[in-house]
Amino acid sequence: MTEGKISKRIALFALPIFIGQLFQQMYNVADSLVVGNVLGKQALAAVTSSGSLIFLIVGFIYGVFVGAGVVIGRYYGAQRYDMVHRAVHTTVAFGLAAGLFLTVFGIIFTPHILKLMNTPEDVIDKSIIYFRFYFAGSIGSVLYNSFNGIYQARGDSRHPLYYLMIASITNVFLDILFVKYLGFGIKGAAIATAISQFLSAGISFFKLTRVDDVHRITVKDIRFDLHLLKEILATGLPTGVQNSVIGFANVIVQSNINVFGSDAMAGCGSYSKLEGFAFLPVTSFSVALTTFTSQNLGAKKYDRVKKGAAFGLASGVAIAEIIGLIFFILAPILIGIFDREHTPEVIAFGVRQARTEALFYCLLSFSHCMAGIIRGSGKTTVPMLVMLICWCVIRVSYITAITHYIKDITVIFWAYPLTWALSTIAFTLYFFKADWMHNFERKEEKMLKKRGA
Repeated sequence: MTEGKISKRIALFALPIFIGQLFQQMYNVADSLVVGNVLGKQALAAVTSSGSLIFLIVGFIYGVFVGAGVVIGRYYGAQRYDMVHRAVHTTVAFGLAAGLFLTVFGIIFTPHILKLMNTPEDVIDKSIIYFRFYFAGSIGSVLYNSFNGIYQARGDSRHPLYYLMIASITNVFLDILFVKYLGFGIKGAAIATAISQFLSAGISFFKLTRVDDVHRITVKDIRFDLHLLKEILATGLPTGVQNSVIGFANVIVQSNINVFGSDAMAGCGSYSKLEGFAFLPVTSFSVALTTFTSQNLGAKKYDRVKKGAAFGLASGVAIAEIIGLIFFILAPILIGIFDREHTPEVIAFGVRQARTEALFYCLLSFSHCMAGIIRGSGKTTVPMLVMLICWCVIRVSYITAITHYIKDITVIFWAYPLTWALSTIAFTLYFFKADWMHNFERKEEKMLKKRGA
């Protein structure tokens, strides 16, 4: 990432992430498609409403892996390979511990959380079954993401793609087998997902133990290096806290949607699965920009960072908006494929949400890409504060205040584009007013002067 044509490096790094996330989203959607068309709208509501709760619980840990990737990438860019080795093994050790914690926490507390979310009586039993089986396999998901962070910090986004493709195809096959033919019901979808996650984690681990490079994993070296763990947590905790609090805000949003019944849950949940496709360019360019920024700052190539930021922002925003336009036009058809009964109420809820939010995906992409650039510089507190204030405090306050007076679900939908716009304004002001890149250049000049003296 520190050499060659900038646009080519970022695009070639982002493309496998994009395709990988596409497959990931496809197997998330596969659960909903199979369940909705085989088991009906209550089961569809139970599965499709899962996203906000899962993100609430796992978002913190995934944020720490972002910090791990930044630390590994920076040491790699600086060619400090001994530190890369120690950081890699600390990341894996954290993944093992975090995965075990999530498994226990998810199984025990799922019923209590779902009740707090105002989950309707005709859905809650199915939701509990789905979540408990899902979290029974969460260690596979956590470990895959820890391995994925190691690959991406090294600049390798291809191998995680291959493993995710294998897992995605396996998940679709097992979904159909378990739910449609073996009659496992809703738990079959969760079991299929868990098996697929363990498969992708297993393949990733196997490859990392045999790769001939500085990020190779040696089993006997998997342990916590307290110095590096502290550095990883210092870098990743703001992102983890940001993810968790945003996840909490989305759970509040989902709780307000649940009040409108299972039709609203199924329709809005179906839209959320489709919305995940809009996140693909957002995620791919954001991750690429984080890695690109961290490596080039480590190599002290500041002008290259600026040019990469401009290219990544423009590309991510343009692609996200094109997807949004497609969703706006095709919303009735796309929502309808999830419900075997084509219930008009279910489709209406999903279409209304799509046509409220889809044309504003450009704002969502801009915020995430800008956060990726700033996060790659090690300033993870800034995107955390912006997103916490805009996407949590303001979003929840808006919904709580407005829904008290206006009992219309569209009011809830507008919470997203409004808060995306606020975060876009905040990031723009910081990027152009704080002059954070110039601070890196000044520090480098001072160091050079001291050495010369």
